Amino acid sequence: MEVSVLNIKGEDTGRKVVLNDAVFGIEPNDHAIYLDVKQYLAAQRQGTAKSKERSEMSGSTRKLGRQKGGGGARRGDINSPVLVGGARVFGPKPRDYDFKLNKKVKALARRSALTYKAQEGALVVVEDFDMQAPKTKEFIEIVNNLKISDKKVLVVLSEANKNVYLSARNLQKAKVAIASDINTYGVLNAGVMVVTESAIGKIEAVLNK
Repeated sequence: MEVSVLNIKGEDTGRKVVLNDAVFGIEPNDHAIYLDVKQYLAAQRQGTAKSKERSEMSGSTRKLGRQKGGGGARRGDINSPVLVGGARVFGPKPRDYDFKLNKKVKALARRSALTYKAQEGALVVVEDFDMQAPKTKEFIEIVNNLKISDKKVLVVLSEANKNVYLSARNLQKAKVAIASDINTYGVLNAGVMVVTESAIGKIEAVLNK
């Protein structure tokens, strides 16, 4: 698949890049996408939920009633969960929600997500650019020039650029990532991907193994 390269003014440079079909043109695997997104969201969970259990309650251990003749089952002590103020039975404890996913499945999921973006025409390739200083106004101007201001935007760079990152940080609908760090959730969550020309090669080098 060939994609035209634009400049940050939204103009066609006359150049084209050929997207590797092994990365941007595979048969998408929806189940791999599901597993990778599930793992990503699970890893974001703090897992700090905690409630007191019966053994952690402070209270008297005296016997509340006689052994027999009470007309029902006897309660053990005042800390019983069936009483008001008692602890919770099998309540949540701090835990890690993350789980292991094979590297090949994760790579397949990312290739599938990129393929969907290419098929939907939601992949914009721009020539490499830099910003002299962090300017949100300039970043917004670039997005407007590319006519994608109404969508969630994921800008993918070949390497970290502090000025570009800081320029997009205050925008709710914009994210900046480097080619080696893109993930399935980030790709699918974006309405459109803006990828620099040099980042295309790095994405293909990472995923075409």
